[in-house]
Formats: sequence, structure tokens, C-alpha cells
Amino acid sequence: MYIPTFKDVQEAHQRIVPYIHRTPVLTSSFFNQLSGAELFFKCENFQKAGVFKARGACNAVFGLSDEAAAKGVATHSSGNHAQALAYAAGRRGIKATVVMPNTAPEAKKAAVRGYGGEVLECEPSTAAREGMLEELVARTGADFVHPYNDHRVIAGQGTSSLELYQDIGELDAVVAPIGGGGMISGTCLTLSNVSPKTEIYAAEPKNADDVYRSVRAGEIIEDDSPQTIADGLKVSMRPRTWHFVSNYVTDVLLATEQEIIDAMYLTWQRMKIVIEPSSAVPLATILKNKELFAGKRIGVIITGGNVDLKKLPWM
Repeated sequence: MYIPTFKDVQEAHQRIVPYIHRTPVLTSSFFNQLSGAELFFKCENFQKAGVFKARGACNAVFGLSDEAAAKGVATHSSGNHAQALAYAAGRRGIKATVVMPNTAPEAKKAAVRGYGGEVLECEPSTAAREGMLEELVARTGADFVHPYNDHRVIAGQGTSSLELYQDIGELDAVVAPIGGGGMISGTCLTLSNVSPKTEIYAAEPKNADDVYRSVRAGEIIEDDSPQTIADGLKVSMRPRTWHFVSNYVTDVLLATEQEIIDAMYLTWQRMKIVIEPSSAVPLATILKNKELFAGKRIGVIITGGNVDLKKLPWM
């Protein structure tokens, strides 16, 4: 199992620059006052395809040889990685096929198709996703770009915190949401090299707390189909991401469904930006654990802004 290095992050950044946005870092005096900390929001909701995953997907797609690329790429995803891979494949002019649970938001399925990707629907479980994907890859020879357990993807995601460090300098802590752990792994990879004193916190829904339980058990504990409004955080870790979580994450912080909704609503209301529920989990945990962050400089990774506007959680 290849574990990516910081050199991989640097090379990824050079490779993907033509295809991604260098997303802004926003601040909010309201949230600074509310939290008692100085918060710096890295806004990947403004990223291509509306999500940070465009970074890892572009790194994987544009790192392929012409021979491998000709067979296309494939993955399984609840939506955001699906959109990102379809976007990246479209930019390179190759086929992307995505296995998506039939419960995934219709807006995300439509977005995948809009980028030129093909959607294959399956039952909403990890086993169903992986089974259909395995058959697809065996049949087509497509390159499987895993949503997070892929060294190319992790290196690509690490470019977000690299930009955050370049723009803001050293931070006391960075808080990012965690599902499978691709963003957290990239964050750990980058910050352990450029800012080793920065603490890294993983923010997780209480209804999908497999990472929280895994860290306390000292091994990966999987949760096959948890129910949470943060639909991008329903998947479980894999060996590569567990390596980073178990070695570099300071702690895992939990937020209830209502706390996630409240943080999302406040962000829309006060910062005037569209974020999805998964992106609200870090802020929810910061506001819940003010004593942990008071008086400190905190980076907050807003991972995406892909929302079904007809089904907002406070409506």
C-alpha cells in the first residue's frame, strides 16, 4: 500500500492548477465573536464542481497515461466525488462512469450527467456500491479512482490546506469534516510537513460516528449505512485514510443533526454563502467546543456547496 508523501502534494498542485480554482479564505466577525476564536474559512464550496474533490479527481485523471485514460475512469460515490470525477474526465475528454446509491440527491445525479458522466444506481450500502463497481471495472478496464482510499486523491486533497497555509500562515488548529477521510488525510499530509505544530480535528456527525469509535478502539470500525443529513460523510475509512487519522488527528469532534442544521443556516444567513450540510459539521463542532478553540487561530475547511435547493433542511 503506497502512502503519499508531501512531494506528491506539491506535484499534484502543479498538475491541477489549470483545472481548479484557488479558492478564497473568508472571515466573519460574527463567527469570531460567537466562537471566541479567529476563524479562517477555506471555501471549497467555490471549487470546480462545487466541492474540494475536484482536486483529487483532477490529480488522478491528469496523472493517467494516454493508454490508461483511453479506457476511462470509474468510481462509486454518493455525489460529490462523482461530480468531481465527471468534471475532471470531461476536461480530459475521457469517459467517467459512476455508481451512485439510489438515495443520493437528485441534484447530484443531474450534475454528474451534466458533466458528461454516466450514472449507474445501486442500493444505498457500501457492499452494493463496491459490488457493482467491481463488475464495471472488470468489464471495461476503466481506472478505478476511489473517492478517498487512493494516494492520488489524497495528494490532490492536500493542496487545499497547502493553499490555506500559503495564504494565512501558521494556524493553531484546522477543523475539517470526515467521512472516508480523504480531505483529513490530505490535510494531515500537508500540515505535518509545513506546519507540524498545527492541531488537526476531524468533525463528524454523531449519527455517523464510526471514525470517533475507530479512534477510541484503535482500529477501523465500519458503519454500512448511517442516517445523517450530512450525506457526504456516510462512508467509512479505509487503510490509507486510517493511517493518517490514527497518526495525525488530535481528536474527533461530534455534532448532532440539529447542530449541523443550525450551523449551516447561520453560515447561509451571516456569510451569504451556499454550503452543504457536510460542510457545516466543522463549524458546529467549534461552536459546541468553544473552550477548546478560544483565543486561537483556526482554519475551517468548507468542503462543498452542492445542495438540493428544494430540500433545504430547515424548510
